[in-house]
Amino acid sequence: MNDVVKRIEKLEYYQRLMAEMIPENGYPFHRMIIRKGLSEREVEEFFSTCDRLSMKLQKQKAEGFVYNTPLFKEFEEQLHSKLKVHEVVDSCLAQDIYPALMKQLKKSL
Repeated sequence: MNDVVKRIEKLEYYQRLMAEMIPENGYPFHRMIIRKGLSEREVEEFFSTCDRLSMKLQKQKAEGFVYNTPLFKEFEEQLHSKLKVHEVVDSCLAQDIYPALMKQLKKSL
């Protein structure tokens, strides 16, 4: 069992090194996920939240709703505790992940 733990620790170390090898301007969202140690399930939950909020944003825009504070609060509440809102929004914008949603959220930062 001790061998397995040592191998896992080595893999985690290599993973951190590989994350640092990614250029600063490339894949900031993925680098943040690795640094924060989020699981695949946690990232899928994030994407699910963003899908839902993106649809909500489109509906609100169609209805002429102009205030983003409730949407921002909902995003902030659903965000994993290891993540910071401004870091997530900036990294998603840089990597072109949910750009319309992230631009709206950025206005509330």
